[in-house]
Amino acid sequence: MKSFIINSLNIPNLLTISRLLLVPLFVGLVVYEEFYWALVVFIIAGLTDALDGFIAKRFGTVTEFGRSMDPLADKFLLISAFLVLTIKGWIPLFLCILVILRDMVIVTGYMILRSGGRKVTIGPSIPGKITTALQILTVVGALVLKGTMDTAFYVVVGVTTLFTIYSGADYVMKGMRVQLKGQD
Repeated sequence: MKSFIINSLNIPNLLTISRLLLVPLFVGLVVYEEFYWALVVFIIAGLTDALDGFIAKRFGTVTEFGRSMDPLADKFLLISAFLVLTIKGWIPLFLCILVILRDMVIVTGYMILRSGGRKVTIGPSIPGKITTALQILTVVGALVLKGTMDTAFYVVVGVTTLFTIYSGADYVMKGMRVQLKGQD
């Protein structure tokens, strides 16, 4: 266990850990209505995500810890943002439920496949990446508009909703193919 921790301490993994630590700060800033600083923290957290992936791939410092924790840190940040901004009334409840439900279905499917003895490596898909970008745009839009709903924001919410459903279905279909065919 000690060697796992020591081998995992590299710059990309430290960036992932910092992103996890920024989540409660972000939530606290929204709760205390420090929206400018909440936006800054959210953007910094997003930059750590881009930077940790770039460094890990560029310098060959990909670790098992990073492969596991990076997507979890992303989910934790986005789900926390959706929850706190939905509670404020700035993101529609139905979209928050869809975002959480999609991630729960993906993680549950992964766990079911793994528990069946399958080595599953379903990476991010193009629809999944677009969905993540749209979810980030939704959070940023909600913070910038501070609850003022305009037509552009409704369009972003609508497109985010459609891609959240589509990418969730896409991951489910991939998981079903893995289960039925025994392929990765």
